[in-house]
Amino acid sequence: MKKQNFKLTDQQINFFQTFGYLSFPGLLADRIDEIDREFEAVWEAHGGGHSGKPHEGTARSCIVPFIDQSEVLSSLLDDPRILGIATSLLGDDFNYLGSDGNYYVGDTGWHSDGGHRLEDPMHIKIAFYLDPLTRDTGALRVIPGSHRLGEGYADRLTKQIRDSQDLWGIHGRDIPAVAFETQPADVVMFNHNTKHAAFGGGTRRRMFTMNLCERYPDNRLAELREYIGKSARFWIDRKYGEKMVRTAGPERRRHLEQVMANDGHLAELARQARERMTEPSRG
Repeated sequence: MKKQNFKLTDQQINFFQTFGYLSFPGLLADRIDEIDREFEAVWEAHGGGHSGKPHEGTARSCIVPFIDQSEVLSSLLDDPRILGIATSLLGDDFNYLGSDGNYYVGDTGWHSDGGHRLEDPMHIKIAFYLDPLTRDTGALRVIPGSHRLGEGYADRLTKQIRDSQDLWGIHGRDIPAVAFETQPADVVMFNHNTKHAAFGGGTRRRMFTMNLCERYPDNRLAELREYIGKSARFWIDRKYGEKMVRTAGPERRRHLEQVMANDGHLAELARQARERMTEPSRG
């Protein structure tokens, strides 16, 4: 794939609209070494996460925002290949919505990252996996077509998938799905609505993501602010990290400006979230 002027083909766009995902094997092969180093450097700088505790392998560890903590990882938002994917699906004025870095542990049950209707601004996730993964060692699985909420198949899945054993007689790992057996430098992306899961993973499964969406029309900015407000649970006062903003050129700023103009309420929500977590229990 050519790095410059990268764009999705009409076939890829139609595939994504129909099935809700795409994969790009080896897309970032020329950058994987620096990406791997920066991933580890961010974790080391944070003592293992926001809590300052190292990853112990008993539960998922997460840092939010993640790529914003590194100038190198922030530059992924400038990479022509990432821009090509994003602009092909979301338009030239898409929004960057933040990122998370993770050490995953064990199984991740079936879920979606959003519940957006077909007429809503589209939200997508671009996932970067840093370790070889197979179907049975934690590779991402997706259910094609499960993103099309408002249509019978997707709505039925949403209602029933958590009860697969009772309703369909099968464990979640046996639900028909596509598994991406990834190698470092592979990139996978999917609609936030797309049902996804992983089974059989180890205790240090490294993955980070970028979340993007179509620019919200002016008459729906209240919905964008509500979405941004959900980040308060991570105790962050602004949606973006300092390095992401400081190193942004004109092109990147285009993808930051709408969120930056609508995240002023986040600090107060984060303060309230911190208070709820630290106040003594009553009873």
